[in-house]
Amino acid sequence: MKVLVTGAAGFIGAYVSHALLDRGASVTGVDSLNDYYDPSLKARRFGFLKERPAFSAHELDIADVPAMAALVADGKFDTVIHLAAQAGVRYSLKAPFAYAQSNLVGHLSVLEAVRHAPSQPFLIYASSSSVYGNTATTPFSESERADTPESLYAATKRSCELMSSSYTQLYGLPQVGLRFFTVYGPWGRPDMAYWGFAKRILDGEPIDVFNHGDLRRDFTWIDDIVDGVVRIAEGGANPLHGQLHRIYNIGNNHPERLLDFIEVLEASLGRKADKRFLPMQPGDVYETAADISAIRADYGFEPTTSIETGLERFASWFVAYRNDRTTAWTKNS
Repeated sequence: MKVLVTGAAGFIGAYVSHALLDRGASVTGVDSLNDYYDPSLKARRFGFLKERPAFSAHELDIADVPAMAALVADGKFDTVIHLAAQAGVRYSLKAPFAYAQSNLVGHLSVLEAVRHAPSQPFLIYASSSSVYGNTATTPFSESERADTPESLYAATKRSCELMSSSYTQLYGLPQVGLRFFTVYGPWGRPDMAYWGFAKRILDGEPIDVFNHGDLRRDFTWIDDIVDGVVRIAEGGANPLHGQLHRIYNIGNNHPERLLDFIEVLEASLGRKADKRFLPMQPGDVYETAADISAIRADYGFEPTTSIETGLERFASWFVAYRNDRTTAWTKNS
């Protein structure tokens, strides 16, 4: 199987690329290595992949339409896994045009490249649980309306879903969109709360706990996410029951209270946090909770990792990473 992974130097993209390589796939990875967070972390992820013979690295921006078109046309890929995006809810309040360029223009660039490719590969793309907004109904079901985004980030991800839907209607492109729910683990993103909490706890600094701790999140361990993505890549469009474009939730199906998550992280690090309780932040949602019955039925996805297990593994890695003792890629299972 020949696979193109966009965002291959990113958190999920790097793990997905390694998993596919482990299963004998040939993987081409694309990433712009931008500076939204520490580019050296992205470079290290990319570097581990470059050590593998069946991996080919390309440093380019997905919004570069001619470059993406040429790469997809020449690659004769069976599958494109499009994970590159401008992430982060709060950053979208500061840099809105970064989201328009990467998420809207970038997604359209990938769609056009796939549409015109002679092989017309199966497209899997990243969406987000943020598209649901502050819905009153939990767990979130894919049949719910998703037209009241709380942030520009969420609005761009929902727009990507709608663009993909239109391309399937117009051109018959087989696609799966995945609404990820709060993914965490080693080699993750420093802008995410769990990473920031761990850093501040170990540095003896207070952590900001928004909405006074009254938040719930469906925290999902990276290996569980990767298992789901790989299942879809290998299963292809066949399980879609004749629907060429399907959107799935992919999460832990077990929302946790934020304060409980922090308590488990404290235990894993062996330190207590100095908590600074603050109001709800603009763009945040109260709860995320994934109904995964559809992806379970179609692809056999079943998360297995509790926050106790996941945070213990993350804390062990994070301490080593801070002390510059991470010399190899972290395989969690």
